[in-house]
Amino acid sequence: MPNKIMSINAGSSSLKFQLFEMPEEKLLVKGLFERLGGNDDAVFGYSTDSAKETTQLSISSHKEAVDFLLKFLIEKKVLKSLEELKGVGHRVAHGGEEFPKSCVIGIQEEQGIDKLCQLAPLHNPVNLVGIRAFKKALPDTPQVAVFDTSFHQTMPEKNYVYPIPYTYYEEDGIRKYGFHGTSHQFVAQEAAKELGEKLTDLKIVSCHLGNGASICAIKNGQSFDTSMGFTPLAGLMMGTRCGDIDPSILTYLMKNKKMDADALEAMMNQQSGFLGVSGTSNDSRDILKRASEGDTQSQLALDIFTNRVKTTIGAYAAEMGGIDVLIFTAGIGENAEKVREMCCSELDFLGIKLDDERNKSGDLFIQQDGKPVYVMVIPTNEELKIAQDTFELAK
Repeated sequence: MPNKIMSINAGSSSLKFQLFEMPEEKLLVKGLFERLGGNDDAVFGYSTDSAKETTQLSISSHKEAVDFLLKFLIEKKVLKSLEELKGVGHRVAHGGEEFPKSCVIGIQEEQGIDKLCQLAPLHNPVNLVGIRAFKKALPDTPQVAVFDTSFHQTMPEKNYVYPIPYTYYEEDGIRKYGFHGTSHQFVAQEAAKELGEKLTDLKIVSCHLGNGASICAIKNGQSFDTSMGFTPLAGLMMGTRCGDIDPSILTYLMKNKKMDADALEAMMNQQSGFLGVSGTSNDSRDILKRASEGDTQSQLALDIFTNRVKTTIGAYAAEMGGIDVLIFTAGIGENAEKVREMCCSELDFLGIKLDDERNKSGDLFIQQDGKPVYVMVIPTNEELKIAQDTFELAK
């Protein structure tokens, strides 16, 4: 019986993959193709329990990367044959309202993902490239779409409708969608497992803090509110994204700086956040280092970022009528103890207080003994969540 599942995350010039033995959830191999779409100078790296290697390849397209990958898995004896693949799961950025959960990709589903490219022009088209490449290479293997937005489809209307003319929602689908849903759902499930509690009994605030960052309020096991919005630009300040700002800033810049839509979009998405405030870097590690050396702009960037996280935690605790668990995950959330410390400072009134030593060690539980709110550091694993959904749907 085939029992291996491939998780795929296709980017504009990259293709990430992980191969799992299911249902044991054992990772067999993971890797990454970079610099696809160039002039036959792609880079391929992979790792297993016993090997790790990076090499240059004379390939240029996602299709060539998929063909290479499938041959590679056979040659390295990770797969005896392609029939061992039970399914391939694909991360898809935007599922709109059409896809409230993961699904097997047929003609109709593929057309639906294509239609949603207008809502995610940077992501859905490249996600489709990966889907089509695998469909061509493995026509008899189920392909499954796992959407970043699906988990947030349980939000109540009051949390996803914007206070602009309602016709924009009805006619153009302008509403809060939220992203990072696969990550928020995964870490919430892991927290419940570790606590020996039912997920449906917990009020959780999940902080996915990386170069892209979002927070999710999870009530009764479902997404109740989230900080990203119509696009991944909304909410928290991020590596290069501004997050929430007064929208009149944009009309001011249009009138007084003669900036057009493209310039404004570039400013908000690529020139703001850590990079914009510090003037030096979008990488939180650089910001933390420079702040510790007395660089005032880097310290300001850190202060703004952690303050936004803190105010969102407080807002979501208020929305849910309390908080049982606070989770930190993703690159910054999992690795930057200083950021966690700053985000949780002065939240004692909510029952949140960190233990300094546990926080420095990055333990699973980092709250002080006796405090009512569990504060947890849980590594996210979106690829495993994709594999879990794919395994269920490909049965």
